[in-house]
Amino acid sequence: MNNENKFPTRKPTRAHGFDYSTPRGYFITVCTEHRRKILSSIVGEGLAPPEIKLSKYGKIVNDNLLSLEGQYSNLRIDNYVIMPNHIHIIFVLLDEAGGASPSPTISNIICAFKSKCVRDLRKLGFDGKLFQRSFYDHIIRNRQDHEEISRYIYENPINWEKDELFNDDIILKGNTK
Repeated sequence: MNNENKFPTRKPTRAHGFDYSTPRGYFITVCTEHRRKILSSIVGEGLAPPEIKLSKYGKIVNDNLLSLEGQYSNLRIDNYVIMPNHIHIIFVLLDEAGGASPSPTISNIICAFKSKCVRDLRKLGFDGKLFQRSFYDHIIRNRQDHEEISRYIYENPINWEKDELFNDDIILKGNTK
């Protein structure tokens, strides 16, 4: 705890000394504020595989996520899933100019994404914070790492109730469809 301001010292979340504009794959997880389940719901019964139904907020988040490739010419969205209270994404930064100098970092891209989502949701009357302040990242190291993460993303809806981000008690009140 920092004695000067009596607030806990925030643990750094990025890899120290790593250039996050380096062309490669990045696994990103962005959580909603207080892990509110406002982006989607997981539905399905019996032997049918679960299906993700995006809420009206989730649809806007999805559109803004997909628009990032048009905004950043060196960005490719390789895989993603929008869960009720979080998003998993594999971003690939390509080895070409990103349309900006210097090339945008993963943090720049996530910041722009979050801002666009909040701006668009406010037009629908959304008030408050949509996402947690930071995000989780994992630098994808090789093909096997990429395949394991892709499998995790694909299976996330199937394993939703076992997911560490699952909670059964936090649901935004009101219509989110």
